Amino acid sequence: MPLSQSQIQALGRDALQRAAAGDFAGAERLLAQVVEAQPNSGQALHLLGQVRLKLGRLDAAREPLERAVKFLPRDAAAQINLAGCLTMLGEHQHALTALERAAKLKPGDAAIAHNRGRALEALGRLNDAERAYDEALSIDHRLLPSLSARAGLLAARGDWMGALADLDMALTSRPNDASLRLRRGELLLRQGDWLRGLGDYEARLELPGERYSPPLPRWQGEPLSGGKLLIYPEQADIESDAAMRDTLMLARGVEAVVQTPDRLAGKLDLPTVRRGDPLNEFAAAAPLHSLPFLLGWTLDSLPRAGPLPLQAEPSDRIGWFSSQEPPPGIAVERDADRVATCRLVVGDDRPATHMAARLGIRTILVQGSTPDWLWGAQPGPSPWYAVLDVVRENDLPELIQRS
Repeated sequence: MPLSQSQIQALGRDALQRAAAGDFAGAERLLAQVVEAQPNSGQALHLLGQVRLKLGRLDAAREPLERAVKFLPRDAAAQINLAGCLTMLGEHQHALTALERAAKLKPGDAAIAHNRGRALEALGRLNDAERAYDEALSIDHRLLPSLSARAGLLAARGDWMGALADLDMALTSRPNDASLRLRRGELLLRQGDWLRGLGDYEARLELPGERYSPPLPRWQGEPLSGGKLLIYPEQADIESDAAMRDTLMLARGVEAVVQTPDRLAGKLDLPTVRRGDPLNEFAAAAPLHSLPFLLGWTLDSLPRAGPLPLQAEPSDRIGWFSSQEPPPGIAVERDADRVATCRLVVGDDRPATHMAARLGIRTILVQGSTPDWLWGAQPGPSPWYAVLDVVRENDLPELIQRS
């Protein structure tokens, strides 16, 4: 039996109440009945699409939202919600089309301009995206998402000052935002500004994620009494290459016990424990990446890494641990366990490269397109290891020919 108009109105009111109370599944069931009874109701279709978006049912949301905009050609909100759905589905060109229609219906809207920027950026049209963020910020100069997004674009093309200015503006509105502080810290550190960047970089510890932290008070650099200091890789997987690399590079300059990967057992000059061992004897702990901040390191005043129990026994082979292919005609060693037998090691920022440098073997570290800030802003001889040079990818072939 067809529903009466009063029944349809009652279903609509009940659906709105359920949605307001967070019962989106209940609201969806009722709105589906309304749409079935009135398939040409743009408002009902729009609401049905919105609650399906809330439920994360993107494919199911798309159909009513696309129908809604046909019946609501003057409703900017319908276009915006359709664009949001299409964006989440990865259909950025269609999302951009919907946003351009919304902008004509509601000119001067900062949020629409920002979302156009997001779509353009996803499509790789970076200059157009930057102009869209500029437009959004000309309407609302404190619009946090646009400040953050434009900062990323500016940093990517090397405009560090512009990127930092945007992040600083964003932080005036949200000074305790850990993600913004971390991004500012990373920008400063990549320029070599450790003095300002290291404090912001500590904001990473406030963000959720798969980061290991032992059940101990976090060390802040104070003298300890009644227990030892534990320093540790913050990677959840301590056996990962990243954890091993951090341990080899950063476990220096402090009297502490190192929580080490099993692969490094017996290979360091510091006392070690395994992850999972009892921590009763420890008074505090600090992640390895926090040591530069806690101990006031600079690239000009790094503590020296201690010697390793393993000794180098070089042969005529070159250790090759880089993703780039070696020049033809060169005998290379790719087994990381045999790094001590190499006369020269070429590698990316990986454990074998650090192990070679710690052993005193001449080492060339190949810097990728986004190098770790720890290496500094410029290639060349590294203050981390007396025998290591950092080179850019393009400079590697010529350097190898001279080696």
